[in-house]
Amino acid sequence: MPSQATARTSRNTVLIIVSVILVTALIAAVVYLSRPVSRPAASGPASTEAKAYLPYLALSDVTMQATENFMKQQVVEVKGKISNKGTRELDGIEVYCVFYGVDGREVYRERQFIVSSKGAPLKPGQTRTFRLPFDNLPDTWNQALPRLVIAQIMFGQ
Repeated sequence: MPSQATARTSRNTVLIIVSVILVTALIAAVVYLSRPVSRPAASGPASTEAKAYLPYLALSDVTMQATENFMKQQVVEVKGKISNKGTRELDGIEVYCVFYGVDGREVYRERQFIVSSKGAPLKPGQTRTFRLPFDNLPDTWNQALPRLVIAQIMFGQ
């Protein structure tokens, strides 16, 4: 039968081992969660056809305003106009909205339609207004207008 001193030493050893494992797991979790998140670069539309059409699209009158929604949350809206100066009908246009922090690093990115494939197409020579609402921007955002990058162009028939 083990003595009381041996049992106490055995329990202390087990307690130390469990503590070391927990502290190591906690440190690993902190290191893992604090690493920078790699995101894809804000590149333009993937297809060569879409890249060739970019000069025919023009964003204008882009503004930003903050309002409060019915749940008393702040909603930031980016509003503007998109013009199709080319000869092709466009069924949809998506943009990346890239928000930066005061240090100049990207803090938030969201992809949204400015011309929806569910609505009427954007015809050649036509200009259409758009509204992009954001209700979950991080506090570290620099309060400046986001960078808008064309992500995808969907051509009509």
